[in-house]
Amino acid sequence: MDHPPRHGLPPSSSSSSSGAAAAAPATSPEFLLPPSRLPLEDILFCVDVDAEARSEMKVAAASASPASSGSTGSPGPGALMDPAAPPRPARPAVRRMDAVKQALMLFLHSKLTMCPDHRFAFASLRDTVSLISKEFTSDAASSIDTIRSLAATETRYAVADLTHLFKIAYEEGKRAETQGRLLRVVLIYCRSSTKPHHLWPVKPKNFTMDIVYLHDKPTADNCPQNVYDALVDALEHVSQYEGYILESGQGLARVLFRQICIILSHPLLRCMQDDLDIPKQVVKKILAIEGVQSEDGAPASGSQ
Repeated sequence: MDHPPRHGLPPSSSSSSSGAAAAAPATSPEFLLPPSRLPLEDILFCVDVDAEARSEMKVAAASASPASSGSTGSPGPGALMDPAAPPRPARPAVRRMDAVKQALMLFLHSKLTMCPDHRFAFASLRDTVSLISKEFTSDAASSIDTIRSLAATETRYAVADLTHLFKIAYEEGKRAETQGRLLRVVLIYCRSSTKPHHLWPVKPKNFTMDIVYLHDKPTADNCPQNVYDALVDALEHVSQYEGYILESGQGLARVLFRQICIILSHPLLRCMQDDLDIPKQVVKKILAIEGVQSEDGAPASGSQ
């Protein structure tokens, strides 16, 4: 395929002197996109502390072998089944709140690594919302201390009123706008039967909302689908920019960590959630590559 030259002089001007070329005025580009910075974020985490946050999560994989954890000697299959080896201590149960706190610390460190000027505040949800930290801060140590102080209660709350959360977010959103910042609310919800509700009127939207919903599998005693639908309605009612709602009933901590990594994305850089295709399934990609190799006998990644 023939293409017109992209650089240098056209063929008819090749005999022109270099001085004439240097004297020619530089043409300005037809389109120029000026550089700009995304507004910094103030992120308010609201964590559900209902008794369902005490539910145990599944162990994603079997424990690593002693040889893989730093022991000397060559690893082998016999190391896993040696009857003389002392029994390994049982792994402590991982509860939802434990995984949530780990996920929040992952988010915090990752976001501050991207930009140390993002700020964070924290609230808890019982029957209504109450602030844990009243001021936003970019200090990682104080935020980590707040995260570690989170604890699930032993009470199952029959009500989950988000009205006060939206009121707080609306006021903080106005303050963030005056500072050239962007407010985001991240709700982590853990109830499989209690639908959240609110009495928040229709107002100009000035904050973005993300929701991570951890729930039990559907049974005759719960209704996570109805809860999910109510959460979607709440998000669409208040979110200024594209907000994500991510749910999991698998009970796997790694799924929660993956979802937390997805909402690291800045609200002004997001695609619609329906178009979201990350993270990629590595297993599927490996199987596809192996299928191509078995057909033509050559590696699939040919171009260097």
